[in-house]
Amino acid sequence: MAEAGAGTPRGGDAALPCPPEEQELTRRLRRLYPAVNQEETPLPRSWSPKDKYNYIGLSQGNLRVHYKGHGKNHKDAASVRATHPIPAACGIYYFEVKIVSKGRDGYMGIGLSAQGVNLNRLPGWDKHSYGYHGDDGHSFCSSGTGQPYGPTFTTGDVIGCCVNLINNTCFYTKNGHSLGIAFTDLPSNLYPTVGLQTPGEIVDANFGQQPFVFDIEDYMREWQVKIQSTIKRFPIGDRLGEWQAMLQNMVSSYLVHHGYCSTATAFARITDTTIQEEQTSIKNRQRIQKLVLAGRVGEAIEATQQLYPGLLDHNPNLLFMLKCRQFVEMVNGTDSEVRCFGARSPRSQDSYPGSPSLSPRHGSNNSHVHSTGADSPTCSNGVVSMKSKQSHSKYPTLSSSSSSSSSSSPSSVNYSESNSTDSTKSQQHSSTSNQETSDSEMEMEAEHYPNGVLENSSTRIMNGTYKHEEILQTDESSMEDSCPQRQLCGGNHAATERMIQFGRELQILSEQLCREYGKNTVHKKMLQDAFSLLAYSDPWNCPVGQQLDPIQREPVCAALNSAILGKAWLLCECHPLDITFQGLSCVRQA
Repeated sequence: MAEAGAGTPRGGDAALPCPPEEQELTRRLRRLYPAVNQEETPLPRSWSPKDKYNYIGLSQGNLRVHYKGHGKNHKDAASVRATHPIPAACGIYYFEVKIVSKGRDGYMGIGLSAQGVNLNRLPGWDKHSYGYHGDDGHSFCSSGTGQPYGPTFTTGDVIGCCVNLINNTCFYTKNGHSLGIAFTDLPSNLYPTVGLQTPGEIVDANFGQQPFVFDIEDYMREWQVKIQSTIKRFPIGDRLGEWQAMLQNMVSSYLVHHGYCSTATAFARITDTTIQEEQTSIKNRQRIQKLVLAGRVGEAIEATQQLYPGLLDHNPNLLFMLKCRQFVEMVNGTDSEVRCFGARSPRSQDSYPGSPSLSPRHGSNNSHVHSTGADSPTCSNGVVSMKSKQSHSKYPTLSSSSSSSSSSSPSSVNYSESNSTDSTKSQQHSSTSNQETSDSEMEMEAEHYPNGVLENSSTRIMNGTYKHEEILQTDESSMEDSCPQRQLCGGNHAATERMIQFGRELQILSEQLCREYGKNTVHKKMLQDAFSLLAYSDPWNCPVGQQLDPIQREPVCAALNSAILGKAWLLCECHPLDITFQGLSCVRQA
């Protein structure tokens, strides 16, 4: 969802006509970036009022940036990032900044930065930050030491920044003229960024609201011709069959990687190829991803530990990332570990009905469970636990509440040492027996199971040596819930206490990993960022509030999926076909 001031119409305003300038912006962005699905990966349209240092002021639809700090030295520098990162599907991306006033000293930087980079600095001074500075004309590539690059710029100049996602380079323009390559080997998911440092500095951004001074469309056409020429010159000849087989395997592995079960099966049948992973395994992987993307990370961890024993123990960095994300989701009120404390209502009676059953099958014991009063079982990640079965994990687990508590009071809950628990299935009244889903129902977009439960079936998967039963079920309706009320842990006191306890356990896990593997700056920052959310009365509108954005679940989901698949090329968390699409995206004509 676009942030306030981003200029995109909200769903509730669909009936209202778009202003002419908004229509023109939309048309221009579609023409420049036809391969971008703006519903899934929105384009930057303005500066973010949430992702900025407090010395930055925004106006004119969050397109004008002015400095409002003291400006005594470099410690008074301030930056702001755009509302969204540059989508990889752009191929080539461009924006311009007009210097309205250079202010006192003209200490201005224009460039790019990754999310989380310190905003109390000018672009380019820190790792994963890149900038072209106006006072000396130097380029700064993740370092406080600049390199001579171009001319200085001042009041009235228009500076453009072009990111070429095909070869991962960046160049700048000044008043419509290219200044040459400034940076190479750029990472992905960078945000347009601008920084100011002295009083009086004012700049205006153009993300497509107006025609650009530089002819970026001509540059895009040059690259289209270059890529098309390369494709035409590529030698195929007698190796046509070999290339076809390679492409078929690539497409097949892509479908399997992203969990498109029935499509992968149909493709394999048509092309006479073999799928190296059974449908049950693909579907279970798919559902784990859906849990993460729904903010139910605790349940995803439990499911992973049951379906793929030892996987997280052998990936401590991944485990810690998941636990930190679970803490963030607890703050958000979306993780079932805190949702199960909510008041009983049609959405949370006895147990959270949207939670999947994570227990192995016990013969034909699949009866309905009705819990009331003191006999009500305790809640484990939103799953009604009737028994507790500890698994021997190398690391203390944080997400499951033990069912051995003798009291229903949250303060007396004894949290078990295992994420893996045996739980009985919680089903609503239904006279319909569970049916095995057909191939057409296996796709993520079209799954449906009676009462959110799928009939169990044993399977042996070909992904590694894991054996498991198909035991993970999800409730589609709970996955599609609207955003929770913006209150800490959903506004529930018991849930807040549980979150604090979880945070203490997370700190212990961090210290244990530090003792075993040494200091890890990534872990330290991850933990600090997550805990920092508690320092603000409104975590969603604070300097670290971007962590609560649902889009931040995606890299966690990709990392977990990659670890489950266990393929070497998945270390980049991206399938080769995705990378191919990114490289060829600029070939597509408007």
